[in-house]
Amino acid sequence: MAEKRLMEHGFSAWSYRIFVWGGGVLMLAYLVAPILTALLMSFNSGATLAFPPKGLSLRWYAALFDPAESAPLHLAALNSLKVAGAAVVVVTLIAAPAALAMARAPRRVVTVVEPMLLAPLVLPALVYSLSALLALSLLGLGTSFWTVLIGHAIVFAPLMFRTVLGLAQRQSVSLEEASATLGASRTRTFLKVSLPGILPGIFAGAFLVFMQSLDNVDVTLFLGNPGEAMLPMRLFAMLQESLDGRVAAVSGVLILAAALLLITLEWLNKRGAR
Repeated sequence: MAEKRLMEHGFSAWSYRIFVWGGGVLMLAYLVAPILTALLMSFNSGATLAFPPKGLSLRWYAALFDPAESAPLHLAALNSLKVAGAAVVVVTLIAAPAALAMARAPRRVVTVVEPMLLAPLVLPALVYSLSALLALSLLGLGTSFWTVLIGHAIVFAPLMFRTVLGLAQRQSVSLEEASATLGASRTRTFLKVSLPGILPGIFAGAFLVFMQSLDNVDVTLFLGNPGEAMLPMRLFAMLQESLDGRVAAVSGVLILAAALLLITLEWLNKRGAR
């Protein structure tokens, strides 16, 4: 249909195909090229980061997983994993019920409340982080694991909120009403009717929150305790010091982890649909 409309306005079929397929291929290449570059750099046999690689080797992966050589990096990764995992739990407990409530709320309430819940997506993370740091200073509080966790939960909660809200709005309220009419309690109705409908959105939101929290620099830089190294800050320091090839190896591990999580989510969604 779109091709026919464009042809009616003077576009040929070839022009349409070049525009759509050519633009799509270019955009895909733009998105994939940095990922492939990082992967190739992680297998570089040279002494520092370089592209194209001088040769193929697993030396940087061996160095990355060496407990003696990469102990500070392992500690930083562990700290980041703790924050990311805790952020997923906190955001799920807050944003998922909020999205379900917004899907059932009157339109006038949604018009007022929803923009406030999505505000962290609009406000630059750097501005929020600096403001939060100043607020903590005025209150006489210091930075810690908990301040980073709260900061990540606030900044990334809209990601979970949006993924769950889309599914909750498509879920028929009549199903919940039918469950209540048949004698089910509110808790049983939520567990058997509401929750299965929004579960794919929760999984998708958890994936987004986890990866964004693991890779975040702004909030971690301003609200993190200087004595507790986090993975993004440690990688940034390594790049400044020596262009360490382990940075590319960490990128390769993160890319593989993201791919495995996406495959798992897709499998869970298909299983849930069946």
